[in-house]
Amino acid sequence: MSTWILLRGLMREARHWGDFPAQLQKITGAQKVVTLDFPGNGSLHAQASRDSVAEMAESCRTQLERLGYRPPYNVLALSLGAMVAVAWSERYPQELARMVLINTSLAPYNPFYQRMRPRNYPGLMRFLVFNSIPARERSVLRITSNRERTVQQRQTLLDQWESYARTCPVSRTNILRQLRAAASFRAAATPPVVPVLLLSGPQDNLVNAKCSLTLAQRWGCPIRLHPTAGHDIPLDDGEWVAQQVRDWMAA
Repeated sequence: MSTWILLRGLMREARHWGDFPAQLQKITGAQKVVTLDFPGNGSLHAQASRDSVAEMAESCRTQLERLGYRPPYNVLALSLGAMVAVAWSERYPQELARMVLINTSLAPYNPFYQRMRPRNYPGLMRFLVFNSIPARERSVLRITSNRERTVQQRQTLLDQWESYARTCPVSRTNILRQLRAAASFRAAATPPVVPVLLLSGPQDNLVNAKCSLTLAQRWGCPIRLHPTAGHDIPLDDGEWVAQQVRDWMAA
């Protein structure tokens, strides 16, 4: 059975995938598309975020077992979620059939100033000091998306995100835990044994595309670059992402 597991990034939850799971299923013919939350986010917001990326991977495995899904899985993951996918593949390579990693960054392959562009440091500190949900969600949209939207489209999206943040709030403590876990994770020096497709773009305002380009070179895996999308490529152009996955699988 073709089961795709979708993993998101820092402070985000399953609902932030929007229409993308349906797009992925339609374009690739996937039989199942499962969206998971990390502890501290979304449906698991009341839990403490895990202290390490490896523990986040263990949480994913536990959730899938509880839901009745059995490996091997296909994993599509964004940002911090892609780190979790890599940790998963290092510990349990037999459980993953393939990985699609979107705009991720991994130590020790890239320096910190490429893994998060320095101009975002002040905004990140504001997330931790001030807890204005509308301001935070506007900042996230500005940093992670380049897609042109009408005023109405933008406001509709922000209203959705603000609703998510109010019903399933991510605490400052959990934000810090997730940041610490991401900062401390170091991938293995050897390439994953699981087939990997990297998706990235030079217009990512959060993570430098050099991070993905370096991984492609070191791991000897294919990479596809979106010319205009921001950090959240599935949000900006989900159809493109699904088409790249379909073509890669066919090849």
